[in-house]
Amino acid sequence: MTDTDHAVFDLGPLRLQRGMTLPNARLAYKTYGTLNAHKSNAVLYPTSYGAQHTDTEWLIGAGRVLDPERYFIVIPNMFGNGLSSSPSNLPAPFGRGRYPVFTHWDNIHAQKRLLEEKFGIERLALVYGWSMGAQQALHWGAIFPDRVERICAVCGSARTSPHNKVFLEGVRATLTADPAWRDGYFAEHPVRGLRAMGRVYAGWAMSQAFYREGLHLTIGYASLEDYLVRNWEANFLRRPGEDLLSMLTTWMQSDIGDNELHNGDLSAALGAIRARAIIMPSMTDLYFTPEDSEAETAQMPNAEFRPIRSIWGHRAGNPTDNPEDEAVLRKAVQDLLSDAQ
Repeated sequence: MTDTDHAVFDLGPLRLQRGMTLPNARLAYKTYGTLNAHKSNAVLYPTSYGAQHTDTEWLIGAGRVLDPERYFIVIPNMFGNGLSSSPSNLPAPFGRGRYPVFTHWDNIHAQKRLLEEKFGIERLALVYGWSMGAQQALHWGAIFPDRVERICAVCGSARTSPHNKVFLEGVRATLTADPAWRDGYFAEHPVRGLRAMGRVYAGWAMSQAFYREGLHLTIGYASLEDYLVRNWEANFLRRPGEDLLSMLTTWMQSDIGDNELHNGDLSAALGAIRARAIIMPSMTDLYFTPEDSEAETAQMPNAEFRPIRSIWGHRAGNPTDNPEDEAVLRKAVQDLLSDAQ
């Protein structure tokens, strides 16, 4: 937590949704741009699976998806990502298999405190999120409907679908098959499991057409093996195995209706989202499918279903190497914020 690239908000004792208490919970965050005098230009941009703010801040900048010259952008790092409270940095008695379960209920309540107590922000102009960030954006809309004016949810869901859970169970089984996994924790860095996880993930995150068209060869990789090793294996080798499992559990349990406000009623939770929203699945996403997103959007009173027509699969929502898909995201945010002061 000594990295000067970000700040840390001390939450103190934090009672988690699943019943445990963290005595000294911490939320790592970074801000971009300037908060205006009316505090009406705040944009929240939660992190996605396995990501820290440095992985997703690429789309912040003049002429990018989120413009810091106009908006005050806050990236809160999700619990479990290694910067905020996570298995890898929790002191005793946590550790060695005694890891708390984090939910998005926990994430967004911590974010709400950060915004209020640190910046005095009571209402957000926009919550923008991709993947697990989109899940958090929809949680904001359902749980704090009077505090969110707009939502842009990219390649995410209001509730993790059964098929998505099957994918996640496969990822978890692959990682925990590493010989370092013993008695509910990793005795050492699970290199074999993380490499295998990266290869499994590569087949789900990108579409069949992406590989058929050889797009991995157009973004700096010499071969399929080069792409798998330097992109996907490298991506997960950066992270502690326990942190990846923690975020996987958060993803598995994601459900905007699973709380004391909505009592498990997904339709009621979707109906509670009053923010103007654009829901943007990728047409070739293999686990956050457009069919699931369309069904959820139909139950939201002020939402537009605007799919991304791309063969980049799930990564169409985080197009670091694809300017065409970035332009689609930028247009959606511009449309949402066109009437913002």
